[in-house]
Amino acid sequence: MQGGSQLSDILNIITQIMFMAFLFMAFTGADQRLRMYLWAKNIKARMEEIKEMAEESKKESIEVLKKLGVSKAEDLVNKLSEFFTISPVDIEPTDITKRMAHIFRTGLRRWEKEIDKNLTEQIPKANKHNALVLIEITNSLNMIYKIIRHYLLYALKNNNLFLIMQLWMIMPQITKMSKTLRNAVDTFKNCRPVGDSVGPLVAYRLMRNKRRLWRPAEDTVAGEVDVDGRNLIVVKAEGPGATVGNPGEAIMRIVEERRGNVDLILTVDAALKLEGEESGSIAEGSGAAIGDPGPEKIAIERAAAKYGIPLEAIVIKMSNEEAITDMPKKIAEAADKVVNMVLERVKELPKGATAIVAGIGNTCGVAQ
Repeated sequence: MQGGSQLSDILNIITQIMFMAFLFMAFTGADQRLRMYLWAKNIKARMEEIKEMAEESKKESIEVLKKLGVSKAEDLVNKLSEFFTISPVDIEPTDITKRMAHIFRTGLRRWEKEIDKNLTEQIPKANKHNALVLIEITNSLNMIYKIIRHYLLYALKNNNLFLIMQLWMIMPQITKMSKTLRNAVDTFKNCRPVGDSVGPLVAYRLMRNKRRLWRPAEDTVAGEVDVDGRNLIVVKAEGPGATVGNPGEAIMRIVEERRGNVDLILTVDAALKLEGEESGSIAEGSGAAIGDPGPEKIAIERAAAKYGIPLEAIVIKMSNEEAITDMPKKIAEAADKVVNMVLERVKELPKGATAIVAGIGNTCGVAQ
């Protein structure tokens, strides 16, 4: 009985101490400082992971450039990993897509010139495109790390609990995205098709029996195929290097050359699946399926609208991770299904009709 009374007294003392500690922390703000410390520690740990991935990506990029015969490869990667692009003024929307396209192409040409002027000998364009993508991944990882570091230091400097809490809550997604980018390095380094290559893969399979092949736009090819008396023009980025080409500009030129005598424009592209959807599932719709910031998409839309050409789309769904890493088997199998769907759609047109089919996406590992 006496032992039970002593135990009860001890428990009461512990409860009172805990209650007093709670009141102390609540009134002094010590609980908030403790939470900030724990959250900041977690953020720093994940931030170091991202920094390590950025360093690994940088090393891989330097090694690839050295193998290609680029002198001062380390200086070049360090320089381009800090490269940035300023979006055009959008307050005045007139010709914004034209300005946007000019800015993006200026950046791409600058990167190419930086590599060219450090080359000891000429290299295939495909190898150059693959190297550019590796540097772009390094640039992205470097920027992610620096932005996370900025917000963390800013929040600690200003004792901003809510900013640290928000950063802590989104760090799992940011870390996952960074790991995906890091895994993509091996894929592009070895020029293997990625999930986003499914559009060009469909185009490649459609143009196997092409009558002729030409380049309607920079880094973009077109092939002409006969489909039971219908003229099929297939457009894709020029492979097998890692590039998306300029499909919008190519389609616009082809339509103008034919003075609008085109009966269908059909785009095939990868699409980000929703949670719960199956990778490799296929959906059809209307409009231009292309994920560029605007210039290429609007070129397709303007060409179709100007001449009243039906604009249709087929998308193959996948996750963000699948889009930039090795193409999964389900995605490759979906490409075969889409090829048959495209041919069936073209055969619905009358004899003598002309259709343009564009395989949109990064053509890494997919030739023509």
